[in-house]
Amino acid sequence: MGFSRYVEVGRVVLINYGPEAGKLATIIDIVDQNKCLIDGPEDITGVSRQVIPYKRIALTDLTVKISRNARSKTLKKAWAEAEIESKWEKTSWAKKLASKKKRANLSDFDRFKVMVAKKQKSAIIAKKMKQLA
Repeated sequence: MGFSRYVEVGRVVLINYGPEAGKLATIIDIVDQNKCLIDGPEDITGVSRQVIPYKRIALTDLTVKISRNARSKTLKKAWAEAEIESKWEKTSWAKKLASKKKRANLSDFDRFKVMVAKKQKSAIIAKKMKQLA
């Protein structure tokens, strides 16, 4: 099958560790076999230009057409043209992260309401299945 996501200039990545965890960024340059230079762009994602190890990023399927060491202005324009934000929001990965975040922010009473709703749903399904059988 092989790999489909490569570390390359223009690859959009998700930062999975550190202060910017959960934010998107773009690979601007490859420093060595362990690190790369990334940039948000800061106006859109809040990630400033920095060197980050590959262990702290996850490669996405999204890419942007940019040259090596592109300026922030060029990167911002490329993100707008490629509509990266909207494409990311449509992915199942982004939806899963959003649902995890939503679940983590639930209060005790909200979790109780979810439990009651699940019980009601399973009772309705069991009742219908009993009628069909």
